[in-house]
Amino acid sequence: MTDMDPDETQSVPLPTATEEEPFLGLTDIFLVCMILGLTIYWWFFRDSKSATPQQLVKPLTVVPLSTASRDPSFINRMKKTKKNVAVFYGSQTGTAEEFAGRLARDCIRYGMKGFAVDPEECEMDELTRMGEVENSFALFCLATYGEGDPTDNAQEFFDWLQEDHDLSELRYAVFGLGNKTYEHFNAMGIFVDKRLEELGAVRLCKAGMGDDDANIEEDFVTWRETLWPAVCEHFGIESVGEEGVMRQYTLETHEDINQNEIFTGEPTRLNSLTQQKPPYDAKNPYMSSVKVNRELHKGGDRSCMHIEFDISGSRIRYEAGDHVAVYPTNDPAMVEEIAHLLNVNLDDVFTLNNVDDEAAKKHPFPCPTTYRTALLHYVDITHPPRTNVLHDIIDYASDPKDREFLTRITASAGKKEFAEWVTDSRRDILQILKDLPSLKPPVDHLCELLPRLHARYYSISSSPKEHPERIHITAVLVDYHSKLNRRIKGVATNWLATKIPNGPDGPRVPIYVRKSPFRLPFKTTTPVIMIGPGTGLAPFRGFIQERHHAKTEGKPIGDTVLFSGCRKKLEDYIYQEELEGYERDGTLSQLNMAFSRDQAQKVYVQHLLKQQSESVWNLLNDGAHLYVCGDARHMAHDVDMVLHDIVEARGNMTQTQAKDFIKGLRNKGRYACDVWS
Repeated sequence: MTDMDPDETQSVPLPTATEEEPFLGLTDIFLVCMILGLTIYWWFFRDSKSATPQQLVKPLTVVPLSTASRDPSFINRMKKTKKNVAVFYGSQTGTAEEFAGRLARDCIRYGMKGFAVDPEECEMDELTRMGEVENSFALFCLATYGEGDPTDNAQEFFDWLQEDHDLSELRYAVFGLGNKTYEHFNAMGIFVDKRLEELGAVRLCKAGMGDDDANIEEDFVTWRETLWPAVCEHFGIESVGEEGVMRQYTLETHEDINQNEIFTGEPTRLNSLTQQKPPYDAKNPYMSSVKVNRELHKGGDRSCMHIEFDISGSRIRYEAGDHVAVYPTNDPAMVEEIAHLLNVNLDDVFTLNNVDDEAAKKHPFPCPTTYRTALLHYVDITHPPRTNVLHDIIDYASDPKDREFLTRITASAGKKEFAEWVTDSRRDILQILKDLPSLKPPVDHLCELLPRLHARYYSISSSPKEHPERIHITAVLVDYHSKLNRRIKGVATNWLATKIPNGPDGPRVPIYVRKSPFRLPFKTTTPVIMIGPGTGLAPFRGFIQERHHAKTEGKPIGDTVLFSGCRKKLEDYIYQEELEGYERDGTLSQLNMAFSRDQAQKVYVQHLLKQQSESVWNLLNDGAHLYVCGDARHMAHDVDMVLHDIVEARGNMTQTQAKDFIKGLRNKGRYACDVWS
C-alpha cells in the first residue's frame, strides 16, 4: 500500500449496498496502528526505561582528533575567526607539523593570528583568494620524502601546483625540511618556493633549508629570525612584546569516568586495537602476532633480529620492496622515572583541549587518557627535545641558576651551546630533568610540548609469493653509549626485542603496510643489480625470494646480482645459508660479499663494485635495473661515485656524459634507492 494525500481520499466513492465492504474497517486499522506502535516502542525505547542509574548519566563525549565534517574552506575559517596567517605543513614524521604550530603561535607576538593547516584537509585552490583576507599571508613548512617526493599529505597540493593559477594576491614564505645525504635535498621546498613565485605570488623572505643530517632545529630558528623582520617590514608592523609562554591546550582532569571511554594507546579510534576492523592503515593499525623473533648474528657484541609478523586473516596485502610500520612503546622504566621526578600519579586520567575552538586538532593526542598511556604511547620521551620545549618550561625551574642556564641556551645567541648540551650529547627529557633537579614542569604541559611518538618503518624482507601470510623484517638493535657515557637505546628495536613468542599466539604488535615504489622489473628476465650491505639486504631478500619463486614455476629469470657485506663473516653475516643456497640453485647469478674487518684493509661494497666494473657495465647495457639500500650518508654516496666512474671509464664518456647517463637511469626507473641516514 501507498499513502495518499488528503485530497485523494475525498475522491474515493463511498461504498453502495451492492459493493463489497472494505478489507479493513476503522477498528482494524486502529488495532494495526497500536500493534505497530508497541513494536516500535519495544525495539527502540524499552532499554532506556530499564537502564541503571549509571547508564542514565550523560557519558563523556570522546572528540576525535579532527572533525571529518569540517568546512574545507580555509578562507572561510580565516574570515570567521579573524585569522590572517595560514601555516601549511607537509609532514611525514611530524617535524614539519611541529614547526608549523610554532610559527602559528609566533604570530601573536606581532598582533596577528595564525593557525596550522594540513593541505590534505582543505581546498588549496583558495590560495587564489588570499586577497579577501586583509594583511594575510601563508607560510609553508614542507618536508621532502623519498626520492625528492612530497609527503603523503602534500601530494595533492604538489599536483595542483603543476597547473596554472593566478596567485598574485598571495604573500608567502617557505621552510623546507630535508637531509643533505639524500640526492634530492629539499626538493619539495625548493619546488614550491620557485613555483609560487612563477604563479605570481610575492615572496616575503628567502626560503629556509633545514638539514636533518646536521641540526634542523638550528636551521629553523635561524630562518625564523629572518622571517619575522621581513614580515614586519612588508606589512609595516612591529612586535607587540616579548615572547611569552602561551599554552595551546588547557588541562581537564577526570575523577570518575567510564574505563571504556579512556584511550589506551590507539592512534585515533577508541578501542581500535581490541576491536579490529579492516582496512588497516596509519590510523587503524593491525595487531599482528609475532611468530618468530630470532637472532641473526653468530657472535660479537651487536644484535640483529629476524622478526615475522602474522597477517593471516587481516586482508593485508604487500609486495616485495614495501615498508611495514611498527608503532612502538616507550620504555616503562623511563616513564616511571619521569613520574617519580615530577611526583605524578601515572593512572590519573586527563584531557588536553585546544584553546582554539575552531582548530582542526582538538587534542595533541587521543584523549581522555592516563599519564601512563600518554608517556608510553603518545609522546616521544627519548629524542633530544627542541629549543621551544626547554624555553617553555624555564619558569618551572626553582633554582635561579637553572633558569639562567635554560634562558641562555634557548636564546638565539645560545644555539651552539644548546646543540652541544642537548643535541650532540643526546640528552632526552629524563636526563635533562636529572641534570637540572630544580626543574619540575607539570606533566600535562610536558605532554603538550613533547613531539608525538611516531611509527618506525622497516623494509620488508620477504616476498608474498613465498610468505603470503607473514611479513618479515630485519632489524639491528640500537644500543650504544653517548658522549656522556649514558646508554642510548632505540625505542622500537629495544621494544621489539622483548616480543618473544612463547605460545601459539605470540605477543601482539600494531603494524600497517606502506607502499613503496621500490619494485622489481615486471619482466622476470630483466637483469637486476642489488647493492645493500648490513640490513640494507632486507628488501633484496624479498626480491631474491620473488625470483626464486618464478624459477620454481619454470619461468626464465634474468641475471640476479647481489653486492652485500658486513663486518666479519663469522659474526654478522646474516642469512648466509639462504644466500649461498640461492647461489647454488642459480637464483643468484653472483653473490658478492664484502667483509670489511676480516683483513687489515677494510673492504666495502663499493670496492667490490669497482672490481666488477666490466660485468656491471655490461649488465647496464643489457637493460639491468640497479637498486641501492642502506646508509645514505656514506655507502649510497660512495656507491654512486663508483657507478659514475664505471660509466665514464667503461662507456668512454666524459664526466658530464656519465652524469647524464646515470640521470637517465633514474628517470627511466632503472636506478632506485631506499636509503636512510
